[in-house]
Amino acid sequence: MPDPKTTLAPRPSPKSLDDGGGSGGPARLRAYRLAVPPVSGLFRPRLVVLSAVLAAATFLVFCWGLTTGDYPIGFTEVVRALVGSGDPGTVLVVEELRLPRALVGLLAGIAFGVSGALFQTMTRNPLASPDMIGLTQGAGTAVVAGIVLGWDGGLGTQALGLLGALVTALTVYALAWRRGTTGYRIILVGIGVAWICTSATDYLVAKGGRFQAQAALGWLVGNLNGRTWGQVGPLAVALAVLLPTALLLGRLLRTLQLGDDVATGLGTRVQPVRLAILLTGVGLIAFATASAGPVAFVALAAPQIAQRLAGTAWPPTVASGLTGALVVLGGDLLARTLVPGTELPVGIVTGVLGAPVLLWLLVRANRAGSGG
Repeated sequence: MPDPKTTLAPRPSPKSLDDGGGSGGPARLRAYRLAVPPVSGLFRPRLVVLSAVLAAATFLVFCWGLTTGDYPIGFTEVVRALVGSGDPGTVLVVEELRLPRALVGLLAGIAFGVSGALFQTMTRNPLASPDMIGLTQGAGTAVVAGIVLGWDGGLGTQALGLLGALVTALTVYALAWRRGTTGYRIILVGIGVAWICTSATDYLVAKGGRFQAQAALGWLVGNLNGRTWGQVGPLAVALAVLLPTALLLGRLLRTLQLGDDVATGLGTRVQPVRLAILLTGVGLIAFATASAGPVAFVALAAPQIAQRLAGTAWPPTVASGLTGALVVLGGDLLARTLVPGTELPVGIVTGVLGAPVLLWLLVRANRAGSGG
């Protein structure tokens, strides 16, 4: 006999529904309704299976990355070391030297992917990622200013990145305000602000000394080299707060896809919700950028990849985060093994792989009549 508090049944008509992605054919959806707590929605088996596959693939790449280095370690030894067993020397190498780098890549990738999904869904535009509307550049300018000019005031890169991204986001929001904001105006204003921040960063790098410029350039490319537990802690705490917030905003976020008038008619307070989404996305991108640098194109490409794999009408939040983690970890693994004896910054690899995705999105937008 089924639990009276939970109802799980197929939608009465039709039996098979298209989830709106347009790629992969009809997706079977099942409606559910809980009495306690009072929650209802649609269960998407394809999305659940995709998330599980992405999580497994991310774990495999995460462990594979831990085996790579000057001191080769087997895959099984890495797994044992992660739970604190095995050879003490192997445990030391894995937990103290390699694990912080892998965790920063994992957490930063999740943050990039979720932040990109939030902005792309809010603006209803696949090009509206944090690195396209100036947030990543704003965080980068603040961190570089702290490195070159010594304006950190005792703050770490995480605090500087958060401050820079927040100021940039509020600037974009204020300049885009005209009796409210729209996704189109946010994108246009954000592109202009992004170029201003990029120019300011270039000036700071040119103004700085040799060693300061080298440190700033190494960080600006997007780099996981030399990451320590000092970068892992703040990023983990930030995600523990911001990821649940992003998931809670999911239902309201999808109503914005229907347009401001329809969303208002459904009871959504459009401007406060849009501001809450903006601040959540800013927090995610700021802490990720401060820890790993502005890793190029992850926030842009990961949500679009996840959306097409899931066959949904919007970038799914959880799948986008897992895709972002897989892209960053996979890119870092390629960066370390592509050129023997050289550890390339992960941002170079993601930039090379992400540029074709951007071109494809632009071509697709023009064919759909929305690319200008």
